[in-house]
Amino acid sequence: MSDGTGAGATKEPTATIVVNLQNAGGFADQLQQRFGESEVVVSAGDERAADAEIMIAFGRDRESLERGMTPALRWVHAFSTGVDGFPFDVVGDRIFTCSRGAGAVPISEWVMAMILGHAKRLPDSWITEPPEHWNIAQLDVVAGRTVGLVGLGEIATAVAKRALAFDMDVIAYRRRSLPADLPEIEVLTSLPELLGRSDHIVIAAPSTPETFHLIDAAALAACKPGAHLVNIARGALVDQDALIDALDRGQLSCASLDTVTPEPLPEGHPLYSHPQVRLSAHISWADPTSIDRTLDMFAANVRRYRAGEPLDGVVDTVAGY
Repeated sequence: MSDGTGAGATKEPTATIVVNLQNAGGFADQLQQRFGESEVVVSAGDERAADAEIMIAFGRDRESLERGMTPALRWVHAFSTGVDGFPFDVVGDRIFTCSRGAGAVPISEWVMAMILGHAKRLPDSWITEPPEHWNIAQLDVVAGRTVGLVGLGEIATAVAKRALAFDMDVIAYRRRSLPADLPEIEVLTSLPELLGRSDHIVIAAPSTPETFHLIDAAALAACKPGAHLVNIARGALVDQDALIDALDRGQLSCASLDTVTPEPLPEGHPLYSHPQVRLSAHISWADPTSIDRTLDMFAANVRRYRAGEPLDGVVDTVAGY
Protein backbone atom coordinates (compact mmCIF):
# COMPACT_ATOMS: atom_id res chain seq x y z
CA MET A 1 0.00 0.00 0.00
CA SER A 2 1.49 3.37 -1.00
CA ASP A 3 2.27 6.09 1.54
CA GLY A 4 2.48 8.77 -1.18
CA THR A 5 6.24 9.26 -0.68
CA GLY A 6 7.49 7.06 -3.49
CA ALA A 7 8.72 4.26 -1.23
CA GLY A 8 7.55 0.67 -0.99
CA ALA A 9 5.20 0.57 -3.98
CA THR A 10 5.37 -2.84 -5.69
CA LYS A 11 1.94 -3.02 -7.26
CA GLU A 12 -0.92 -0.70 -8.05
CA PRO A 13 -3.51 -0.83 -5.27
CA THR A 14 -7.19 -0.37 -5.84
CA ALA A 15 -7.90 2.88 -4.01
CA THR A 16 -11.50 3.68 -3.23
CA ILE A 17 -12.19 7.42 -3.12
CA VAL A 18 -14.71 8.70 -0.62
CA VAL A 19 -16.30 12.07 -1.29
CA ASN A 20 -17.05 14.43 1.55
CA LEU A 21 -20.15 16.00 0.04
CA GLN A 22 -20.44 19.30 1.89
CA ASN A 23 -20.93 21.89 -0.88
CA ALA A 24 -19.90 19.28 -3.45
CA GLY A 25 -22.87 19.68 -5.77
CA GLY A 26 -22.55 17.33 -8.74
CA PHE A 27 -18.80 16.85 -8.35
CA ALA A 28 -19.26 13.27 -7.13
CA ASP A 29 -20.81 12.40 -10.51
CA GLN A 30 -17.86 13.99 -12.31
CA LEU A 31 -15.43 12.00 -10.19
CA GLN A 32 -17.33 8.81 -10.95
CA GLN A 33 -17.01 9.56 -14.65
CA ARG A 34 -13.24 9.81 -14.25
CA PHE A 35 -12.69 6.82 -11.97
CA GLY A 36 -15.77 4.63 -12.35
CA GLU A 37 -18.81 4.29 -10.11
CA SER A 38 -17.36 1.24 -8.38
CA GLU A 39 -14.43 3.26 -7.10
CA VAL A 40 -15.97 6.58 -6.01
CA VAL A 41 -18.36 6.47 -3.09
CA VAL A 42 -20.25 9.04 -1.08
CA SER A 43 -19.54 8.78 2.62
CA ALA A 44 -23.09 8.78 3.92
CA GLY A 45 -24.54 5.29 4.24
CA ASP A 46 -22.14 3.43 1.93
CA GLU A 47 -20.39 0.53 3.64
CA ARG A 48 -17.51 0.69 1.13
CA ALA A 49 -16.52 4.04 2.61
CA ALA A 50 -14.95 2.18 5.53
CA ASP A 51 -12.29 0.81 3.18
CA ALA A 52 -11.57 4.10 1.37
CA GLU A 53 -7.92 5.13 1.22
CA ILE A 54 -8.56 8.59 -0.24
CA MET A 55 -10.97 11.34 0.76
CA ILE A 56 -11.64 14.41 -1.37
CA ALA A 57 -13.13 17.09 0.87
CA PHE A 58 -15.31 19.88 -0.50
CA GLY A 59 -15.74 21.62 2.85
CA ARG A 60 -14.21 22.24 6.24
CA ASP A 61 -16.99 20.95 8.46
CA ARG A 62 -15.29 19.19 11.36
CA GLU A 63 -18.13 16.81 12.16
CA SER A 64 -18.49 15.46 8.63
CA LEU A 65 -14.73 15.14 8.23
CA GLU A 66 -14.38 13.26 11.52
CA ARG A 67 -17.03 10.76 10.40
CA GLY A 68 -14.94 9.95 7.36
CA MET A 69 -11.62 9.46 9.15
CA THR A 70 -11.59 5.66 9.13
CA PRO A 71 -8.51 3.56 9.92
CA ALA A 72 -8.14 2.74 6.21
CA LEU A 73 -7.95 6.40 5.16
CA ARG A 74 -4.40 7.40 4.19
CA TRP A 75 -4.77 10.60 2.17
CA VAL A 76 -7.08 13.63 2.47
CA HIS A 77 -7.35 16.08 -0.41
CA ALA A 78 -8.93 19.51 0.02
CA PHE A 79 -10.68 20.58 -3.18
CA SER A 80 -9.90 24.22 -2.42
CA THR A 81 -6.61 26.02 -2.99
CA GLY A 82 -6.53 27.69 0.43
CA VAL A 83 -6.74 25.55 3.55
CA ASP A 84 -7.19 28.24 6.19
CA GLY A 85 -9.84 27.13 8.65
CA PHE A 86 -9.36 23.46 7.82
CA PRO A 87 -9.24 21.30 10.99
CA PHE A 88 -5.71 19.97 10.56
CA ASP A 89 -5.90 18.00 13.78
CA VAL A 90 -8.66 15.84 12.26
CA VAL A 91 -6.32 14.84 9.43
CA GLY A 92 -3.71 13.66 11.92
CA ASP A 93 -0.65 12.06 10.35
CA ARG A 94 -2.35 11.27 7.04
CA ILE A 95 -1.11 12.80 3.80
CA PHE A 96 -2.90 16.10 3.22
CA THR A 97 -2.98 17.89 -0.13
CA CYS A 98 -4.88 20.80 -1.68
CA SER A 99 -5.58 22.09 -5.19
CA ARG A 100 -2.64 24.48 -5.08
CA GLY A 101 -2.18 26.41 -8.31
CA ALA A 102 -5.44 25.31 -9.91
CA GLY A 103 -6.70 28.90 -10.22
CA ALA A 104 -3.36 30.57 -10.96
CA VAL A 105 -4.19 31.51 -14.56
CA PRO A 106 -7.66 33.08 -14.08
CA ILE A 107 -6.63 34.75 -10.82
CA SER A 108 -3.50 36.26 -12.35
CA GLU A 109 -5.56 37.50 -15.30
CA TRP A 110 -8.00 39.11 -12.84
CA VAL A 111 -5.08 40.84 -11.11
CA MET A 112 -3.81 42.22 -14.40
CA ALA A 113 -7.32 43.39 -15.28
CA MET A 114 -7.40 45.33 -12.01
CA ILE A 115 -3.95 46.83 -12.62
CA LEU A 116 -4.78 47.84 -16.18
CA GLY A 117 -8.22 49.07 -15.20
CA HIS A 118 -6.70 51.26 -12.51
CA ALA A 119 -4.04 52.67 -14.83
CA LYS A 120 -6.51 53.39 -17.62
CA ARG A 121 -9.30 54.57 -15.29
CA LEU A 122 -11.76 51.89 -16.38
CA PRO A 123 -14.71 52.01 -16.36
CA ASP A 124 -14.67 55.66 -15.24
CA SER A 125 -13.18 56.88 -18.51
CA TRP A 126 -16.07 55.51 -20.61
CA ILE A 127 -18.40 58.24 -21.81
CA THR A 128 -22.14 58.31 -22.47
CA GLU A 129 -22.39 61.96 -23.56
CA PRO A 130 -20.04 64.55 -25.08
CA PRO A 131 -17.22 65.24 -22.57
CA GLU A 132 -15.90 68.65 -21.62
CA HIS A 133 -12.65 67.86 -23.45
CA TRP A 134 -11.98 65.48 -26.33
CA ASN A 135 -8.54 63.86 -26.76
CA ILE A 136 -7.55 64.76 -23.20
CA ALA A 137 -7.30 62.36 -20.27
CA GLN A 138 -5.14 61.68 -17.24
CA LEU A 139 -4.31 58.02 -17.75
CA ASP A 140 -1.32 56.08 -16.49
CA VAL A 141 0.88 53.40 -18.06
CA VAL A 142 1.91 50.08 -16.55
CA ALA A 143 5.20 49.70 -18.43
CA GLY A 144 7.99 50.68 -16.07
CA ARG A 145 5.76 50.58 -13.01
CA THR A 146 6.55 48.21 -10.15
CA VAL A 147 4.38 45.31 -9.03
CA GLY A 148 5.09 44.16 -5.49
CA LEU A 149 4.04 40.59 -4.69
CA VAL A 150 3.38 39.74 -1.06
CA GLY A 151 3.97 36.00 -1.23
CA LEU A 152 5.55 34.07 -4.06
CA GLY A 153 3.57 30.91 -4.67
CA GLU A 154 2.09 29.70 -7.93
CA ILE A 155 -0.52 32.47 -8.17
CA ALA A 156 2.01 35.22 -7.51
CA THR A 157 4.41 33.69 -10.04
CA ALA A 158 1.61 33.62 -12.62
CA VAL A 159 0.96 37.32 -11.91
CA ALA A 160 4.67 38.01 -12.36
CA LYS A 161 4.73 36.31 -15.78
CA ARG A 162 1.93 38.53 -17.02
CA ALA A 163 3.30 41.70 -15.45
CA LEU A 164 6.70 41.08 -17.03
CA ALA A 165 4.99 40.73 -20.41
CA PHE A 166 3.75 44.30 -19.91
CA ASP A 167 7.33 45.48 -19.20
CA MET A 168 6.62 46.01 -15.53
CA ASP A 169 9.25 45.59 -12.82
CA VAL A 170 8.41 42.79 -10.39
CA ILE A 171 9.56 42.51 -6.79
CA ALA A 172 8.39 39.97 -4.26
CA TYR A 173 8.44 39.66 -0.49
CA ARG A 174 9.11 36.34 1.17
CA ARG A 175 10.36 35.72 4.69
CA ARG A 176 13.20 33.49 3.54
CA SER A 177 15.76 34.63 1.00
CA LEU A 178 15.06 31.95 -1.57
CA PRO A 179 15.38 32.57 -5.32
CA ALA A 180 12.25 33.02 -7.41
CA ASP A 181 11.28 30.64 -10.21
CA LEU A 182 11.65 33.57 -12.62
CA PRO A 183 15.06 35.30 -12.59
CA GLU A 184 13.44 38.64 -13.44
CA ILE A 185 11.75 38.75 -10.02
CA GLU A 186 13.72 40.59 -7.35
CA VAL A 187 13.16 38.86 -4.00
CA LEU A 188 13.08 40.99 -0.85
CA THR A 189 12.95 39.92 2.79
CA SER A 190 11.75 43.34 3.98
CA LEU A 191 8.01 43.99 3.69
CA PRO A 192 8.33 47.76 4.30
CA GLU A 193 10.87 47.99 1.48
CA LEU A 194 8.52 46.22 -0.92
CA LEU A 195 5.58 48.37 0.08
CA GLY A 196 7.59 51.56 -0.30
CA ARG A 197 8.72 50.67 -3.83
CA SER A 198 5.50 49.24 -5.29
CA ASP A 199 3.01 51.07 -7.48
CA HIS A 200 0.71 48.02 -7.38
CA ILE A 201 0.77 45.74 -4.32
CA VAL A 202 -0.64 42.23 -4.82
CA ILE A 203 -1.48 40.26 -1.67
CA ALA A 204 -0.97 36.58 -2.54
CA ALA A 205 0.26 34.97 0.68
CA PRO A 206 -1.50 32.14 2.54
CA SER A 207 -3.74 32.95 5.48
CA THR A 208 -2.11 31.71 8.69
CA PRO A 209 -1.91 33.03 12.25
CA GLU A 210 1.45 34.61 11.27
CA THR A 211 -0.06 36.53 8.34
CA PHE A 212 -3.19 37.78 10.16
CA HIS A 213 -3.38 41.55 9.53
CA LEU A 214 0.02 41.44 7.86
CA ILE A 215 -1.12 44.59 6.08
CA ASP A 216 -1.95 46.70 9.12
CA ALA A 217 -1.78 50.44 9.82
CA ALA A 218 2.02 50.40 10.07
CA ALA A 219 2.38 48.48 6.81
CA LEU A 220 -0.03 50.79 5.01
CA ALA A 221 1.90 53.81 6.28
CA ALA A 222 5.01 52.32 4.64
CA CYS A 223 3.29 52.11 1.25
CA LYS A 224 4.38 54.31 -1.61
CA PRO A 225 1.95 57.26 -1.66
CA GLY A 226 -0.82 56.63 -4.18
CA ALA A 227 -0.18 52.90 -4.44
CA HIS A 228 -2.88 50.49 -5.59
CA LEU A 229 -3.54 47.45 -3.40
CA VAL A 230 -4.93 44.20 -4.84
CA ASN A 231 -6.00 41.36 -2.53
CA ILE A 232 -6.63 37.89 -4.01
CA ALA A 233 -5.47 35.97 -0.92
CA ARG A 234 -7.75 36.18 2.11
CA GLY A 235 -9.40 39.14 3.79
CA ALA A 236 -7.75 38.30 7.11
CA LEU A 237 -4.37 39.44 5.77
CA VAL A 238 -5.56 43.05 5.64
CA ASP A 239 -6.75 45.23 8.52
CA GLN A 240 -9.82 46.58 6.71
CA ASP A 241 -10.37 49.50 9.10
CA ALA A 242 -6.77 50.59 8.55
CA LEU A 243 -7.24 50.11 4.80
CA ILE A 244 -10.25 52.41 4.70
CA ASP A 245 -8.31 55.00 6.68
CA ALA A 246 -5.36 54.77 4.27
CA LEU A 247 -7.70 55.28 1.33
CA ASP A 248 -9.41 58.24 3.00
CA ARG A 249 -6.04 59.88 3.73
CA GLY A 250 -4.77 59.34 0.18
CA GLN A 251 -1.97 56.99 1.23
CA LEU A 252 -3.49 54.50 -1.20
CA SER A 253 -5.24 55.55 -4.40
CA CYS A 254 -7.35 52.41 -4.79
CA ALA A 255 -7.99 48.93 -3.40
CA SER A 256 -9.14 46.09 -5.66
CA LEU A 257 -10.50 43.37 -3.39
CA ASP A 258 -11.66 39.94 -4.45
CA THR A 259 -11.56 38.70 -0.88
CA VAL A 260 -12.62 40.31 2.38
CA THR A 261 -13.61 39.30 5.88
CA PRO A 262 -16.21 38.17 6.64
CA GLU A 263 -17.55 36.74 3.41
CA PRO A 264 -20.08 37.89 2.53
CA LEU A 265 -19.70 41.34 4.04
CA PRO A 266 -22.79 42.48 5.95
CA GLU A 267 -25.16 44.85 4.22
CA GLY A 268 -24.10 48.46 4.61
CA HIS A 269 -20.39 47.70 5.10
CA PRO A 270 -18.32 50.73 3.98
CA LEU A 271 -16.27 48.67 1.52
CA TYR A 272 -19.39 48.29 -0.65
CA SER A 273 -19.71 52.00 -1.23
CA HIS A 274 -16.22 53.43 -0.84
CA PRO A 275 -15.39 55.34 -4.04
CA GLN A 276 -11.81 54.04 -4.15
CA VAL A 277 -12.66 50.38 -3.63
CA ARG A 278 -13.24 47.87 -6.42
CA LEU A 279 -14.95 44.92 -4.75
CA SER A 280 -15.90 41.54 -6.19
CA ALA A 281 -17.41 38.46 -4.56
CA HIS A 282 -14.37 36.13 -4.43
CA ILE A 283 -14.73 35.18 -8.09
CA SER A 284 -11.24 35.82 -9.50
CA TRP A 285 -10.68 32.05 -9.76
CA ALA A 286 -13.67 31.48 -12.04
CA ASP A 287 -13.34 30.41 -15.67
CA PRO A 288 -15.21 27.89 -17.84
CA THR A 289 -12.69 25.11 -17.21
CA SER A 290 -11.82 25.73 -13.56
CA ILE A 291 -13.72 22.75 -12.11
CA ASP A 292 -12.51 20.33 -14.78
CA ARG A 293 -8.94 21.54 -14.33
CA THR A 294 -9.09 21.11 -10.56
CA LEU A 295 -10.55 17.60 -10.84
CA ASP A 296 -7.94 16.70 -13.46
CA MET A 297 -5.20 17.79 -11.05
CA PHE A 298 -6.68 15.52 -8.39
CA ALA A 299 -6.88 12.64 -10.86
CA ALA A 300 -3.21 13.12 -11.74
CA ASN A 301 -2.38 12.93 -8.03
CA VAL A 302 -4.36 9.69 -7.72
CA ARG A 303 -2.17 8.24 -10.48
CA ARG A 304 0.92 9.35 -8.55
CA TYR A 305 -0.45 7.81 -5.36
CA ARG A 306 -1.02 4.48 -7.05
CA ALA A 307 2.48 4.54 -8.53
CA GLY A 308 4.03 5.32 -5.15
CA GLU A 309 5.26 8.73 -6.37
CA PRO A 310 5.36 12.00 -4.40
CA LEU A 311 2.10 13.96 -4.54
CA ASP A 312 1.65 17.54 -5.71
CA GLY A 313 0.14 20.17 -3.43
CA VAL A 314 1.19 18.62 -0.12
CA VAL A 315 0.18 20.85 2.81
CA ASP A 316 2.48 21.51 5.74
CA THR A 317 -0.08 21.35 8.54
CA VAL A 318 2.35 22.95 10.98
CA ALA A 319 2.95 25.98 8.76
CA GLY A 320 -0.72 26.01 7.72
CA TYR A 321 -0.26 25.98 3.93
